Amino acid sequence: MNIQEFQTKLFSAAQTSGFTDVEMYYEKKEVFGCQVYKGEIDQYEIAEDGGVSFRGIINGKMGYAYSEKIDKASIPFLLENAKENTRIMHDEDIEEIFAGSSHYGRGNFFSTSLNEITIPEKVQFIKDVERELLALDSRIVATDYCMIRTESASRNLSNNKGLSLTDQMNYLYVIVEAIVKDGEETKTSAEFKVTKDFHSLNAKEIAIKAADAALSQLGSRNIASKDYPVLLRNDAAASLLAIFSANFSAENTQAGLSSLKDKLGKQIAGQKITIVDDPFLEEGLASRTFDSEGVATKKLTLVESGVLQSLLHNQKTAKKEQTKTTGHAHKDSYKSAVKVGPSNLYLEPSGVTFEELLRVMDEGILITELSGLHSGANTVSGDFSVAANGFYVADGKVQYPINLMTIAGNFYQLLQDVEEIGADLIFPLSPVGSPSVLVKTLSVTVE
Repeated sequence: MNIQEFQTKLFSAAQTSGFTDVEMYYEKKEVFGCQVYKGEIDQYEIAEDGGVSFRGIINGKMGYAYSEKIDKASIPFLLENAKENTRIMHDEDIEEIFAGSSHYGRGNFFSTSLNEITIPEKVQFIKDVERELLALDSRIVATDYCMIRTESASRNLSNNKGLSLTDQMNYLYVIVEAIVKDGEETKTSAEFKVTKDFHSLNAKEIAIKAADAALSQLGSRNIASKDYPVLLRNDAAASLLAIFSANFSAENTQAGLSSLKDKLGKQIAGQKITIVDDPFLEEGLASRTFDSEGVATKKLTLVESGVLQSLLHNQKTAKKEQTKTTGHAHKDSYKSAVKVGPSNLYLEPSGVTFEELLRVMDEGILITELSGLHSGANTVSGDFSVAANGFYVADGKVQYPINLMTIAGNFYQLLQDVEEIGADLIFPLSPVGSPSVLVKTLSVTVE
């Protein structure tokens, strides 16, 4: 049974069963992954996942159900489970099925040429990366992982109000973590690349970046533990912003899980801070033309020159605040309920280069990696204390690597203390991105 025939039969049966407004969401994902170790395939994955979710209103309540199977037997299964779901739902807020937006933007998120790259080509490329890496320096002893992965996803949303929407996206990424050893000292560092253009990849270039990143960690020293000016490199800044990005969700402010409640129109950050959400980035990992309720997406400014302009809304959260949805209904998969989530959320870059950010530091710390964010950050208060890797900076130049550090501060205070923003916007395998950020001061402790 094809998906169109399944939808027709599902909607007809739903109406007969007493459902009024109904919706079907169909999703299909395809994944290929290959990891190599010393020239041989170490891990290999080909996977396909997909299914349908059903939402429908019956007796004034919204019921949910999902199935991995697209067949005749799944129709009564979905309807019965959706009915049962309404009996245990205690949410007093009435959800609605969306009839459709007046206009939907166009986006090109799927690369046909990437989809045509063969598995042998991908496998050979990642073997070439490892071979190039191990040949660069005798201190490079192995890789912790050396992986190539492609993902593609298509989704369709339709309802009995005449709405029928489809979009498709794909991307490829390479991750390499080199292990280097010099005497008794061992260090690791990772390099990654995300693209839709396989032919733009250069194995030697990726290998050199991974090698340089790992080798630069050798010879690490201690420094005095105190407050320092800190330059968060783009990938570290993005990982910090990602942890706190949920605070921009109206779902979280309404639940008391975000300090941004009642802050609309107020200064929450320094004037250099502008945060936007853009669903139409062609290279974005969460680009889309419609959200999980079928609402047309559009670029949204959340923070402009430090002032909170908007939160992320779906229909339900917007109704609570008597405003309009921003097109940020989100489902993690067809199995999930509708929540609130960003598309491509990022701190807007400036025209200042990374080298210029370094040059203004008389003394400070360059942070290149953060770890332990999930356990070391309180997303409600904004406080964080996390492990970090990085370098001591003096006279505008990187001097030497530092032994493992802990940096601590408050995310909202950090936003106030940003002195300059770089031009090097990056999305490190995440829908949340950032350029490098120079912060007035953070607490740095070296164990």
